[in-house]
Amino acid sequence: MKVSNEGLTAAHIAALRIFLAALVFTPFAIFHISKVPRKKLGLLIFTGIFGNLLPAFCFAIALLKIDSSLAGILNSLTPICVVFIGVLLFRDKIKIQKIAGVLIGFAGVCLLTVTQKNISIHNLGYASLVILGTIFYGINVNLVSHYLKEIKPGHIATISLAFMSIPAGWVLWQQGFFKIDFSDTTVQWALFNTILLGLVASAFATVLFYILVQKASGLFASLVTYGIPFVALFWGFIDGETITITGFICLAIILLGVFLANRPDKKNSEVKTPPSKFDVEKADWIKQP
Repeated sequence: MKVSNEGLTAAHIAALRIFLAALVFTPFAIFHISKVPRKKLGLLIFTGIFGNLLPAFCFAIALLKIDSSLAGILNSLTPICVVFIGVLLFRDKIKIQKIAGVLIGFAGVCLLTVTQKNISIHNLGYASLVILGTIFYGINVNLVSHYLKEIKPGHIATISLAFMSIPAGWVLWQQGFFKIDFSDTTVQWALFNTILLGLVASAFATVLFYILVQKASGLFASLVTYGIPFVALFWGFIDGETITITGFICLAIILLGVFLANRPDKKNSEVKTPPSKFDVEKADWIKQP
């Protein structure tokens, strides 16, 4: 998004990435929509709005004025939003251990990012857009985990994003996207990066995310934002940067938080082994008069 901002406006970036993802998914959505109950279509539209459309605009506009590092920290508020929205709006009962894990992981992300770069805290109004985006993510994760569990992840992703082609296409037309000078190399490079955003970050990643929500849980899926620092440090190491002891400590804190947030309850973790043949025969013998 930072690179795309050099040749396109925030509205162009957000709308184009969603429109491209929708364009790719539309043929699949036409085939999948008949397999989804009609009463669930409204929820799928809301999933597209809260999970893709609105956050895309929030982040694209915010990154015009704030540092990527600050955006990364604020994006890590997603698991916290998932927890609190789940408790307040969906009446979830979440154990203190999981809440503590989420907060510990967030603290690790903050410490790691602060030690890696100098972060500017100016333009707090734009920073609030990222927070708003994480709130939208929190709403979406709870919608999917509570009401769309029986629908296949691929169906959720393709249908919800296909519906978003309408508002995204309207924004592109209203914002004069088709009047841009596409012969400009800066615009071409910005377009290339936006296409990557649409195909990878909006299309492919959305399918993977919904698979994670259904296979694990909404909270666990939202914890993927805590993995961003690991990816950043990896690419930094490839680029010749050194990873300090402080960095390793922060990564350990993040892992501790993820472990606590996803540690199963002792009651649920106890596996009940089926009775052996000897136990069955013994029980039958005891029952005999």
